Amino acid sequence: MTPAFAPITALLISVAMLLMGNGLQGTLLPVRANLEAFSATDIGVLGSSYFLGFAAGCLYGPRLIRRAGHIRAFTALVALASCVVLVHSLFLTPVLWWGLRAMTGFCFAVLYMIIESWLNEKSTNETRGFVFSLYTIINLTVITIGQLMLGLDRPEDFQLFILASILVSLAAVPIALTRAEAPMAPRSVKIRVWHLYKLSPVGVVGCLAVGLANGSFWALAPVFAQNKGADTWGVAVFMSVAVIAGALGQWPLGRLSDKTDRRKVIIGAACGSATAGVLFFVLAPPWGVPLLSLIFVFGLFALPIYGICVAHMNDYVAPDGYVEAASGLLLVFALGAVIGPVVASTLIRFFGSEALFGMTAGVQLCLAAFAFYRMQKRAPAPLEEHVTFAESLNFAQTVSSVDPTADAAQHAKPDATAVK
Repeated sequence: MTPAFAPITALLISVAMLLMGNGLQGTLLPVRANLEAFSATDIGVLGSSYFLGFAAGCLYGPRLIRRAGHIRAFTALVALASCVVLVHSLFLTPVLWWGLRAMTGFCFAVLYMIIESWLNEKSTNETRGFVFSLYTIINLTVITIGQLMLGLDRPEDFQLFILASILVSLAAVPIALTRAEAPMAPRSVKIRVWHLYKLSPVGVVGCLAVGLANGSFWALAPVFAQNKGADTWGVAVFMSVAVIAGALGQWPLGRLSDKTDRRKVIIGAACGSATAGVLFFVLAPPWGVPLLSLIFVFGLFALPIYGICVAHMNDYVAPDGYVEAASGLLLVFALGAVIGPVVASTLIRFFGSEALFGMTAGVQLCLAAFAFYRMQKRAPAPLEEHVTFAESLNFAQTVSSVDPTADAAQHAKPDATAVK
């Protein structure tokens, strides 16, 4: 697979640096906010702001890329994202942090577009599976490493912010110096969420539920671990265990969904994750092995649900509609991830830290109930018409260029530069 790897070596090095820095700041910021006595609502809005900016980046990023080109847009946004990390440490004001976090979300949405459109263009039908599998492995590995870097210094100090900024900045170097030809400008597709809902109600509702639950988790779980008595290393380990569990659960659950009604797998995964959430809420375990065991179970079932929902949607979409479907489901996920942390943080104010997982359990049980209801209304897609989970995962992790003003006639055109 060396011929497949060679054209994207510089890009993958940039990806590693970029996502490592993002993994570090994603855990560092809520921990530092909690140490600075930000309220639970302030921290919840901080998480929502990232996804609000991310959604805006998905909507307007293609125009920016078409105007500046991939390489110039990439270096400019890396510079902006790097500066934003440092500004967080200079001004400890919740409202300013919300705006900064939204800017980070916007930058990373467009950076993902550039990265993954590049990967798509440099891949062939024969190598695309290998390329995106490699990309997924790098993604999960470096985000975990970035989270573990939280333990290298005190979050109250400046050094971790500098480290996150350095990592993000270094991502620009391989791209700026590469001699590889940049991909063509992304084509936009128009998103029709109601059309997608009619094709697959469980796919759309499932992605909304994942946004509500998992968006809340990413925003508030570091603070939950902190309030449970975890030190800085403990918070990093807590988050890393969830990511590793999600990686371990993704393929078995995905492969199982290829062989049966995917809604059954969605129900099982939602119930498994909800069980962990209920145990968090009822038992309120202190920091230690029981807590890490529960977060492993949570990650094992909660994190793969999004990919299974995308695969379920693809079972009902024509091949030239995969890009529109992936883009629409991303925006539905982002909507849930904007709302979820605010709701969860409000519940935490009244019921304590465990309310975070009480809320995720409630959302996942509602998803399971809705999927069961839909099973009574519609027969499953024939297995021979299933789009394999592995193929759908390429679209689940790559989000296409989205333009709400695009000509509706474009929606059926496949986009060779699907992006995140």
